[in-house]
Order: sequence, then C-alpha cells, then structure tokens
Amino acid sequence: MQQVKSETFLAGARLVDPRALPVSIRPPRRKLANLFNRALVLHGGLIRRGAMVAMLLAAGFALYQVREPIGQLANTLGGVAQGNFAQAGLAIGEISISGQSLTREQDIFDALGIQPHTSTLGFDVEAARQRVAELPAVETVIVRKTYPGDVDVVITEKTPVARWAVDGVTFLIDGRGEQIAEAGPDYSGLPLVIGDGAADDALVMIRALNGFPLLQDGLVALSRIADRRWDMIFDTGLRVQLPEQGVAQAMARLVTYQNDYQLLDRDVSVIDLRVDSVVAVRPNKTDEDTDKS
Repeated sequence: MQQVKSETFLAGARLVDPRALPVSIRPPRRKLANLFNRALVLHGGLIRRGAMVAMLLAAGFALYQVREPIGQLANTLGGVAQGNFAQAGLAIGEISISGQSLTREQDIFDALGIQPHTSTLGFDVEAARQRVAELPAVETVIVRKTYPGDVDVVITEKTPVARWAVDGVTFLIDGRGEQIAEAGPDYSGLPLVIGDGAADDALVMIRALNGFPLLQDGLVALSRIADRRWDMIFDTGLRVQLPEQGVAQAMARLVTYQNDYQLLDRDVSVIDLRVDSVVAVRPNKTDEDTDKS
C-alpha cells in the first residue's frame, strides 16, 4: 500500500529543475572536516593541551634565542633602578686634564675620587672641584662632566716667585710664601731664599731687589737672619749684611759704592750696611793672616 502511494505521488508529480528551487542546495560534506569535528568533540581537551604545550615550547625557544639582549637590558634596568648607573652604561671612561705643570696628574686623579664604579650621574662635580682646589699649586680649577662618560678638568696654577731651601729640600713658593711644589731644574732662574721665615717675606725682598739689576749679577741666595733682616750672598763668597729697615736705601748706597769704588769686586768677605751712613768691610784672610792665626 505504501509503495502504491509513492508511485502515485511520483506519477502525478511534476519534475522541477533543482536549480530553480528557492533554497540553495547543501554542499556535500567533506570527509576531513567530518573527521576533525569528530576528533574535536571526542578529544578536544587533549588537543587543546597539546596546542598549549607546542605554544610554550615555541615561546621558550624564542626566549632562548634572545636571552643575551634581554639579560643586558635587565642588567641595565636593574642598575638604573638600584642607582648603579655605571652598570647601566654611564661609567666615567675618559678624564681630560689640562693646565697643570707643577701638579702631578696622579694627585689630581686622587683628588677627583673617581673609581671604576663611579658613574657620570653619581659624580659630584662640586665636591671634586673643592678637593682639587686644595692641592698646593692650584689657583683655580674647573671640573665639567660631559655625558655619557667624560670628565674635563682645567687647572690654573699659582705663579712661583722664588725657591726656598729648607731642611735639605728646595721648594717653590708663591707670593704669599706658601709651598706649592718641589723646585725642579726648570725653575733654577728664580731667586733662592734660605733660612727660617724666609718664605714669608721673600716677595717683599725680591721686589726691592728688582729695582737694582746691578746687585743681581753673581747673587746666589738671600739669607733670612733671625727672621728680622736679610743677607745677600754672592758666588764669590761675599756676604752683604742689610739692615732691618730701609733695605732699598741700603741697596741704593751699595750700587753707588760699586759704581764709584767697585766695592763688590774687592777682596772682602763681608760688607756691613746695617748702620745708616756707615759702611764696614771685612777683608778676606791672606796666607800671612792664616799663618799668624
């Protein structure tokens, strides 16, 4: 009976072109898609865990490839965070010093206080400048830092006016009588002062002597006596004793005696000018005097 109905329905039905129907034809199912969907339904958890493991392995491999740059960046950021700017790449690398001749470079380096871990940001310019300024020969100093890692030091030194021999050592002294350095051969042309207290009053005596070039010929040293007055010592062994007061006037008289009587060329060991308007001389001992004594 069911078969007759079907045949009757088919016999009375009109054949229609499937492409003319208002509903599109369902595409045929792909076997692979069906298999994937089936696997996703049955084993979805396992697949997701496998994908996660694969992603983690890929990420780990990528991190391994960039481990050194990341390590360097971490060190840099860590150094900055902890205030260690030298570790962060801001360590002082070059120190330029100029203007010094009496001051040793090592003394300047020590005064700057720069250590291998000192950074440009952490370097205290003013404190370093004050320490360098305390060095004996330094008159003024400029300390500058240039980023990322340079330090410039420009020094102006004191002007030596004389050499001072004391306790077997000869120092250079400035106009205030302060020791600024040991005297080297380059400064042998400066006046030499000797004796206790000689450095304190050297500039006054040297200025007075500069007015009498004639008295500088053959002059070896200026000797401070009892921290009260000066003696002039010549290379012939002659000693000229000057007064406590009126030094310039006494030297002017000595120039007159030299011009008129060649007193400095006489065979004398001492010329005494300590008393105004009086000149006393002490002749050198002769062989006869030596025999009599």
